[in-house]
Formats: sequence, C-alpha cells, structure tokens
Amino acid sequence: MMASAFVVGDKFRNRVAELLEKTDSSLPQGLREELKVILEKPEPTTLPFSTARRLKKHLQDEGHPFYLHELLEDSSLHLPEVVKPPRNPELVARLEKIKARLANEEYNRITRNVNAQELNRTGTLADFGQEVRSVKAVVVTVFNFLVTIVTAFACSYMGSQYLFTETTARVISAVIAASVVGLAELYVLVRTMEGELGEP
Repeated sequence: MMASAFVVGDKFRNRVAELLEKTDSSLPQGLREELKVILEKPEPTTLPFSTARRLKKHLQDEGHPFYLHELLEDSSLHLPEVVKPPRNPELVARLEKIKARLANEEYNRITRNVNAQELNRTGTLADFGQEVRSVKAVVVTVFNFLVTIVTAFACSYMGSQYLFTETTARVISAVIAASVVGLAELYVLVRTMEGELGEP
C-alpha cells in the first residue's frame, strides 16, 4: 500500500504554530483549520499529502522565506498498516485436507519401503536356509558315496585272500569290485537327482 501522508516532526510543528499565531497571515481559513486539527492531534502527527500540497502553494504564493521541504526535514512518510483480509474458511479447509493427504501419502511411502526391506530380508534368510539344506544334502550324498566305495574296496580286499595269495592280485580285484560298486552307486545317484528335478 502506498504512502498518503507524512509523519511530521518538531520543526514542522513549530513553524506551522508560528504561522498560525500570526493574525495578519493570509492563510486560508480552511487550511488554517486543518493545520490546527493536525497540531492538536497526539503524536505521531500525520499530514495528508493534499494538505501538504495546499500549504506548499500558499507558501509559494505568499513568498514566505521558507519552503515546505525545509519544514519536513525531520519528517517521514506514513505507511498505513496493511490489514490482512480474513481467510476464506472453505479455502482453509481445502488446504488442511491437502496437507493431510500429502502427509498420509508420505507415511505410506515410508512404510512401504520399510515393508519391502523386511520382505527382502525375510526372503534372503529363507533362500539362505534352503541353500544350506541343499549343500548339506549334497555333502551327505557324497559322504555316503565315498563310504560305499571304501567299504566295497575293503570287503573285496579282505575276501580275495581266499582266492589270491599275492597282494597285487588282491588289490586289483578290490579296485575292480569298488569301481563296479561305485558305478552302480553313481547311476542310482544320478537317477535320484533326475527324479528330484522332475526329469524323466
């Protein structure tokens, strides 16, 4: 909002008071009354621009030894207080709804990320447990396979003493028997794994 008046200082008040005290002054009656009312007001005293223009014209026409800008040296512009219009209740209600909706969306976004992280963590643990079980099954199978071969070799070696007297022949026969048992065990193992994978 633009200024429409001056806040006059002591210099203006003193000079105008002197001007009003002069009975022979040619000051117009209407302007005289306005200036009296202005000086009688409690401080801060305001001087409207319209009254200031009339006073300036009078000083120029009468040839007074001082000018208006000299009277207003210690004065300042009067800026009226800006009065904020009341807020529209409907607009306030809409803004509150929008704020609530945005806050709810932000909350859902945050909680969705948290739930996704929990699901990922749970899925990772489940996959890890399944992998551990698979590795355990493989280890057990390999161990059984080795135990079967070693057992077959030992049994063949011990039983061949009734057929062969030389150690070399006994070792060869034990290796052959262990190989046959190992191949048979390997065949069974492959067929079992194919069955678990769903292959014919």
